[in-house]
Amino acid sequence: MKKLTPLVIACGLISGANAADLIDVAQVVSVSPIYTRASVPQQECWTEYAPETTNQGRSYGGAIVGGLAGGLIGHQVGGGRGKTAATVIGATTGAIIGDRIDNSPDQTNYNTQPVQRCRDTYSERGAQITGYSVTYRYNGRNITTTLPYNPGSQVRIGIGVIE
Repeated sequence: MKKLTPLVIACGLISGANAADLIDVAQVVSVSPIYTRASVPQQECWTEYAPETTNQGRSYGGAIVGGLAGGLIGHQVGGGRGKTAATVIGATTGAIIGDRIDNSPDQTNYNTQPVQRCRDTYSERGAQITGYSVTYRYNGRNITTTLPYNPGSQVRIGIGVIE
């Protein structure tokens, strides 16, 4: 490692030299790479099987048939004024039961259809070196800086004067 003497610095300043004109070499003490990780957006997809649904609309045939059957059965039960009440109750009950039977989901229908589901994820791409943390020894002191390259065992440094 060279040391610049005050005479060399003074000569450089008198001759009008810039700070870049005064270059020296320093011994590198340590070099550590600086890593960064990049997050890459990805889409993860898979297939699920969902029950097949059909929209057939509501049917009133079951309610009508159930109401008629319930009304006939209720008319058979009662007598006098009770016969009318039994007919009305039978028709109402039959209509409700017939509607539920006719519009209930088919329990034996096991048809499924494939459905694709997706979600956004982020994966860590391999670490990349973006620079180097370099510690060098100059004039009896350790100085740390960041460089875009690995300088090896020596680094060139520019010497400047602060006024």
